[in-house]
Formats: sequence, structure tokens, C-alpha cells
Amino acid sequence: MKRNIIKIDEKLCNGCGSCIQGCNEGAIQLINGKAVMISELYCDGLGACIGECPEGAIELIEKEAEPYDEIAVMKRIAINGEEAVIAHLKHLQNHNETEWLNQGINWCKENNYLIDLSKLDNYKPRMACGCSGSLEKDFKQPESSNNSGNLSANNRTELKQWPVQLHLLNPQASFFQEADVLLASDCSAYTFSNFHNKFLKNKSLAIACPKLDNNIQSYIDKISEMISASKINTLTVLIMEVPCCSGLLKIAVSAREKSGKNIPIKAVTLSVRGDIIDDKWV
Repeated sequence: MKRNIIKIDEKLCNGCGSCIQGCNEGAIQLINGKAVMISELYCDGLGACIGECPEGAIELIEKEAEPYDEIAVMKRIAINGEEAVIAHLKHLQNHNETEWLNQGINWCKENNYLIDLSKLDNYKPRMACGCSGSLEKDFKQPESSNNSGNLSANNRTELKQWPVQLHLLNPQASFFQEADVLLASDCSAYTFSNFHNKFLKNKSLAIACPKLDNNIQSYIDKISEMISASKINTLTVLIMEVPCCSGLLKIAVSAREKSGKNIPIKAVTLSVRGDIIDDKWV
């Protein structure tokens, strides 16, 4: 994927190490007397290190690079103690990177890594949209049920996470890591009565409408990031037989092409009466 990332001019670098102090993610190290970016995965592309360089040896460029990985950064810097983690989280907060900030804090909670959140200025655990209803939640996988698909009879759900709308989803959320993913059109769950057991079971969910939703390119980018960064295993695309719904499958295929990873995609098409009329790998 194309994104902003730093570039270090080795000829201008005098090895002072000031940039290392400005990089809370640990992306830069001194090697043989020169500043070197050790991994693109750790570079958030915000450029805090640029202002620390007295020689002007660092610039921000756009290039093809692996997506920034907040979880990898947290694992790397956590060994340096709470102050290093807080400095990193404040850095994200100061740049309004709410999505990454919440990922980092959620990693601390999930790994019982104690930090004092009061050290973050007015932190509220919300997504970038500011809506508490889109706060990320990773549910435990529900117990399997041996029912016939009549969900109303036993109130079973196979939903693994919240939120579910693709615009609100973080493509690097914990519930997408190496997961099987269901990308479902908005109408499909209402059409197919056994939706949870037949399609959603053991999958993470994203819902979207290619006709009514805005910024389809962002959908391609997010799904591409699920494939490349979260390393999802498979993608099932559940669509209706109506012509506009085929756009969702095109989004998925475009995202796969952009990611450069040929993961399996299954396309399932439903009739408006809820019958499965096509089921194939593409």
C-alpha cells in the first residue's frame, strides 16, 4: 500500500541520535554511527523525528510500504516500561490518531499491562468518529448450538465483535487477526433466516452497501489492509441477486489485488426470497 513514511539521508546524518528521542515507536536505531529505520512496520508516518534532526537528514515521503502495525509497536516498546508506552500513546493522541491510540490501549488491557490512563490528556475510549456506539468490542466466540437455525427460539448469536459497519471498523482490530471474514450486504441478513449459523458462525463481520454508502475507495483500502496487515485467512462475500449488489464483490476483488496477497474469496449470492442461487470461489 502507498503511505507516508520517513526517508533518512545517510550522507547528511551525523549520528547524533536526536531523531531516536523523537521516535516513540522505536522505528529508528543508530547502526554504525548512522540513523537507520529498522522496520517500516514501526514507522507511523507522522514525522515527529523530522523536527528533532539538526542536519535536515530526514524527510517524509509517500511510497509503497507495509502498513504501520500498532500491535507490533506495542509489543516492541512495552519492554521499556510504562513511561515509554505513555510517551508513545501521547504521541498518537497529539496527532489525533484515535484509532491507533485505542488499539494501543486495548493491547495493554488484553495483556494485563498496567498503565495510568490519567497521564493521557482527557482520554476517552472512543473511535475517531467520536461516537460511543462505535466503541470497539471483541466478544468471546459464542458456544456452538445444535439448533435448526431458528435463532428466535434460543436467542443465539454468532456475532464476534462490535462495530460491524465497514466505515466504522478498524481493519487491524484484534478480531480480524488471521480471521475468516464475512463481508455481507446490508440486506442479506434480513433475507436469509439462518444467517447466523449458515454464514456468520466462526467469522468476523463487516457489512456494507455499494449503492448507498459513500467513499467506496475507503472500503477497498480497509479490506486490503485486513488482508495485508491483519492477515485474514478467507473472505466470504454475501450479496443479493440485484445488480447493484455485485459492486460489493468487485470491492473485495479490488482489495485483494491491491494487497498483493491472493487470499481465497468465496462469493455467495442470494435471491430476494432468501434462496442461495450461487456459491463459488473467485
